[in-house]
Amino acid sequence: MRKQKKNKIITSVITVFVVALIATVGFFINKANNRVYNFQKSNEVVVSYLDVGQGDSEFIQLPNGKCMLIDAGNEKNASEIIHRISGLGYTKIDYLVATHPHADHIGGMREIIENFEIGKIYMPRVTYDSETYEKLLFSVMDKNLSINDAKAGDIIYKNNDLLIEILSPLSTSYDEINNFSAVIRLKYGNNTFLFMGDAEETVERDILRSYSAEKLKADVLKVGHHGSDTSSSLSFINTVLPDYAVIEVGKGNKYNHPNYETINTLSLAGAEILRTDAAGNIYMISDKNNIKVVCEKD
Repeated sequence: MRKQKKNKIITSVITVFVVALIATVGFFINKANNRVYNFQKSNEVVVSYLDVGQGDSEFIQLPNGKCMLIDAGNEKNASEIIHRISGLGYTKIDYLVATHPHADHIGGMREIIENFEIGKIYMPRVTYDSETYEKLLFSVMDKNLSINDAKAGDIIYKNNDLLIEILSPLSTSYDEINNFSAVIRLKYGNNTFLFMGDAEETVERDILRSYSAEKLKADVLKVGHHGSDTSSSLSFINTVLPDYAVIEVGKGNKYNHPNYETINTLSLAGAEILRTDAAGNIYMISDKNNIKVVCEKD
């Protein structure tokens, strides 16, 4: 009887030990998966397309030690974005862009503003009735920051090798909030990146009328509106002719993004399609002439 009791005690101790060991291993595995890798050399631009599920967020490391954040996913993504930026050693975000006031683009902005020193903020001149948008505006006011209107023709940064500019919005009278998206062009040496936010075909037509085909040609296109059929018109994609098309999208999302027609249009244009739902975080590293691609789930 005493022997049975002793065996039960030993079994219980072993069980507790095994459970604790599994939990500890799991902790270290999670920590390992959450590591932040710095791919940047001093003369490079690194664009990180962050896997924030059904939302957008791009973090850009510039060769002058400055950085830029375009959008911040949903509110639940804030801590992960903060972890990644601070893990790279940044305490200040020099240029912060909220492309438009939908929650899947600005949800994490409030916490970003609260946790970092902020340089310039760019937002389109459009209002939106939502608690998420109000929280963002209050966080800006709480830190006595000012908002720069994001509009076509604005230069965010410029030197001999690097130009960051806003191509759109080109109008103040769009009917759809998505079309007020700040469309951003980053040119570093011979490499060009285009960030479309959620801009739709209406904006694409305006952009095609307003800029030369040479200016719109891009090595990397952040595809508009998560690959929806409202964006990525044939004429626009055939003008941009991207080598890489990045689609930021949530796995199994209820919108069925990306649309198969959009995928087909991009494929026929010769673009290599990269999706955050499949690849995780996607890193594009430019040395002015060449772009190296690293995918988290390669």
